Parts: sequence; C-alpha cells; structure tokens
Amino acid sequence: MSQDWERKVKGMLKAELKRRDVTYQQLAEKLAVIGVSETPENIANKISRGRFSAVFLVQCLEVIGVTNVRLD
Repeated sequence: MSQDWERKVKGMLKAELKRRDVTYQQLAEKLAVIGVSETPENIANKISRGRFSAVFLVQCLEVIGVTNVRLD
C-alpha cells in the first residue's frame, strides 16, 4: 500500500521536472538558491526511492515554478 503512494509521488515529481525540462543538476542549483543543499546524485536517489518529505516535495515544486498540483 505504501509503495503505491511512493510510486505516485515519485511519478508526480518526475513528471513536473520533465514538463519543465529540468535536470537533477538544475534542480540542485535551484534548491541551493533557497538554501537547500542537495547534490544531483542525492536528488536522484531520493526520487528513485520515492521516499522524501513533503517539505522536499514542495521545495522542489516551488523552485521549478509549479503553482498548481493535480492529484489525478
């Protein structure tokens, strides 16, 4: 059951990154601007596992310019 949620949140973040053509390197740079220190490798691992905090998710969405989130 929890794996379904992990898959969903991972897919959502990956889709938003792809829509905006943002690489993990670029995401790391954008996060650094708001004071979040993450390497591209660490970001890739977090997203691959699908296990990251809601805070990290919102930080990522914010820095790549997502203003609306669809859950379906």
